[in-house]
Amino acid sequence: MSEWKAKRFWKSTEVVETEGGYSILLDTRPVRTPAKAPLVVPARELAEAIAAEWDAQSEAIDPRTMPATRGANAAIDKVRIQHAEVADMLAEYGDCDLLCYRAAHPQELVTRQSANWDPILEWAGLALRARLAPREGVVHAPQDAVALAQLRERVHSFDEFELAAFHDLVTISGSLILAFAVTEGFLSETEAWQLSRLDEDYQSQQWGVDEEAEELAQTKRESFCHAAQFFRSVKNQA
Repeated sequence: MSEWKAKRFWKSTEVVETEGGYSILLDTRPVRTPAKAPLVVPARELAEAIAAEWDAQSEAIDPRTMPATRGANAAIDKVRIQHAEVADMLAEYGDCDLLCYRAAHPQELVTRQSANWDPILEWAGLALRARLAPREGVVHAPQDAVALAQLRERVHSFDEFELAAFHDLVTISGSLILAFAVTEGFLSETEAWQLSRLDEDYQSQQWGVDEEAEELAQTKRESFCHAAQFFRSVKNQA
């Protein structure tokens, strides 16, 4: 039996200003989230991106082609009602950040990690006032409590839309610091993604490319880039 899919029922898509921000009309009907809440976003740029996704749907609606809509739905239906819990969960990445756990060997990988990751930790120490220390191996060693508190405060300062995007930047990359580097404009999403894949790229160079793993990585890369775009569109409120 084929899976049922919602069908396109509207002819026109429009962004309209409303109380609390911007909504999207399908003909005259406002878009709602899966939880039936009004889909109202704080920035016109984000609303226009969502409207473009709905306008691009053909006969059947495919949510996989609608990352901005999915992000807004997550912000409204999930993050808004559990903001503190989500922020706490993401802040915990600071104590086990990808950039801090280094290989003991081979020397080529050790050198590559140091050359690429140390400058990002240095930036975080200055720009975020949170200096994290690298360590050899994978055994957990706690980071400085003051630095972690500073990072936690920054994470909690995001609104629900920013935090929804930040969630994907952190969880996909495995790095709180790389996520901040993107949201603060220090790195592009492409640069941050490449830095998060340093170990995997090294292994591929040594042993060859795993096509299945490469396909999964491409999907994650696209999601990471969409999250960065979502965050920027929220910040560009107008």
